[in-house]
Amino acid sequence: MPASEPALEPAAAIRGAGLRVTDSRSAVFTALREHPHSSADDVYARVAPALEHPSLQSVYNALNDFAEAGLARRIEPAGRPQLFELRVGDNHHHLACTECGAVADVDCVVGEAPCLAPSDTHGFRITEAEVTFWGVCADCAAAQDAASS
Repeated sequence: MPASEPALEPAAAIRGAGLRVTDSRSAVFTALREHPHSSADDVYARVAPALEHPSLQSVYNALNDFAEAGLARRIEPAGRPQLFELRVGDNHHHLACTECGAVADVDCVVGEAPCLAPSDTHGFRITEAEVTFWGVCADCAAAQDAASS
């Protein structure tokens, strides 16, 4: 697990972010720790069997609370639903497969944050750069190669 992901137990991490610990939040935290880059629907499918009164709205609430508290990061690959992960605060980027939708973390491309220097800041003080590299993952590339052989 990268250093920027919480290694704490769910209750300690949630409490440490200034949030109240609930069964729903604990289950959502665990699901994100085990399955980074998950959508709200993916998280709901994982937590619903373990909760007494599961609701998609409570999952959305927990994810948004986590993102607002800095406990989770919200990423929005073009044409895809919002995805969430617990790896925060390190300015990493993402690889996204255009075939199957797989998403993987990639560390900062060069240098220190914000990694990239824009040609013109227009007066902005740059604090972070978000980069998504699009391509075909190894599994999909192998399938394409096999199909074309």
